Amino acid sequence: MFLLSQTPSVADHFISELRHVDIQKDRMRFRRNIERMGELLAYEISKTLAYRTHQVESPLGMADSRELLQPIVLATILRAGLPFHQGFLNMFDNADNAFIGAYRGHNIDDDDFQVEMDYISSPDLTGKTLIIVDSMIATGRSLEQVYHALLRFGIPAQTHIATVIASPEGVDFIRTRLPQCRLWIGAVDEKLNEQFYIVPGLGDAGDLSFGCK
Repeated sequence: MFLLSQTPSVADHFISELRHVDIQKDRMRFRRNIERMGELLAYEISKTLAYRTHQVESPLGMADSRELLQPIVLATILRAGLPFHQGFLNMFDNADNAFIGAYRGHNIDDDDFQVEMDYISSPDLTGKTLIIVDSMIATGRSLEQVYHALLRFGIPAQTHIATVIASPEGVDFIRTRLPQCRLWIGAVDEKLNEQFYIVPGLGDAGDLSFGCK
């Protein structure tokens, strides 16, 4: 697991603005800060990927260079994940893309709820690098369901899961249930509350980005 907040950086400033109840009122700024976090985490992930060497011709000669060895597929959960997804797409601009409609459904009881999934679109994942991006990981259950749903499109060579904010419970769930996936996180917060929301968190990322449902 990689935790961006372990080392002080400009990411701390972006996360601070994302949490701030007054700054959150500016939807464009909120979306842009989520996008920036995507760019930072995409860069960190890029350091671990495989590359092949090749030569590029410049106006004055030939230069040794590197290019990604495996194609990348960026997958996001609608709608809250869209600004985060854009940050990754800014870095991996030639990536293919997958989109999933998954959300909390009806409560089963006070201690549980259903995860509903009603839409999925994905290219072939066989042998590719899959990066699943979601702005927040609360329980981790929707991510587990999304991951297994994506496997019907092929088995990726490697899978990364990236998020801006996660709960300790969500992190433990993903690491236990999806040990084959590497986690990339901006910050891990204190806990989940009784309604399974991250505390202190930042609120509903989808509503803050695009307005109330």
